Amino acid sequence: MSFSITTQPFGPLPLPSDRKPLTEYILQYEGTGEFATIIPGFGGFLRRLVLRRGQHLFALLKSPDSPQALLADESYAGSLLFPFPSRIKHGIYAFEGEKHALRMNEASRDNAIHGLVHGQSFTVVDQETTPNHASLTVRYDYAGDAVGYPFPFALTVTYELTRADWLNLGSNPDEDRMCALRITYSALNTGETRCPVAFGWHPYFTFTSEPIDELEISLPARSVIKLDDYMIPSGIEPKTPAETFSLRERTLDTPFLIEPTGQTPDGVSFAETILDSPKAGVKLVVGQETGEGKLNYLVCYTPARRDSIAIEPLTANVDSLNNGEGLVVLNPGEAMTGSMWVRLQ
Repeated sequence: MSFSITTQPFGPLPLPSDRKPLTEYILQYEGTGEFATIIPGFGGFLRRLVLRRGQHLFALLKSPDSPQALLADESYAGSLLFPFPSRIKHGIYAFEGEKHALRMNEASRDNAIHGLVHGQSFTVVDQETTPNHASLTVRYDYAGDAVGYPFPFALTVTYELTRADWLNLGSNPDEDRMCALRITYSALNTGETRCPVAFGWHPYFTFTSEPIDELEISLPARSVIKLDDYMIPSGIEPKTPAETFSLRERTLDTPFLIEPTGQTPDGVSFAETILDSPKAGVKLVVGQETGEGKLNYLVCYTPARRDSIAIEPLTANVDSLNNGEGLVVLNPGEAMTGSMWVRLQ
């Protein structure tokens, strides 16, 4: 049994004339049928993830199933969020004495939202298969030419379908027979001046489309960030201990400042959010590296259709270009790095 990487065209219908045909890369472990698919040509995003628990395979992501749906999607399903996640108030911020105005792409609330790389064409720069994993590395080079963000960068992301025990979390002796997905990122300042950056990921999770009202969620210890009517931070609540609660009739659109839940054997601190399906007898674990400059924030969002939940690891707070909370400032040639993972237990 081995890991493999193959490709296929994404969708049977042509895209508009101003878009190149899209190719989907498939990382697969033939031993279990587990796989992940990535579309570099549209934001370098993860479109499908199927992992195994016991004898069952679970489709874990809610995302567009055609190029037309992808172009029409306004939910940012699966998107990488950079150089800022979430919202920037009025799209306006100041950095080192100079004001900047981003394009406002959330007109209903008068904000800029979710960065500049969604829908952009990433380049495949590396792919690898070994007896233990299959990995695909994609990169987007930005010249500093978008309105409101004159800071060049290179964003590199690696998707790795790996044996779950290789996550090095010291968790389950049976995990050598299952896979997990690990995502690592590196954001490099390729310009000649300092630049402000923050990173996030926007997946919508499900258990093969099971309604989220049937699920439970376990959150790490955290502080709730209060938002105003424009979804901009207005304060922070005292820390709440880790807890598990049902999602039945529960609506979330909430950012959190989170606390670590553990540490790997090699000393990396992390936090994990757990989505539990009592009906299926399986738990989905979303992990994020924590610590200085890492993924210390989390957003959970339940869409009105109630068929999935967004569990979004972030390095910074909402409106970070203004409040500076979690914002990283890179000198020329410096990079911000971190990692996330998804596994079943």
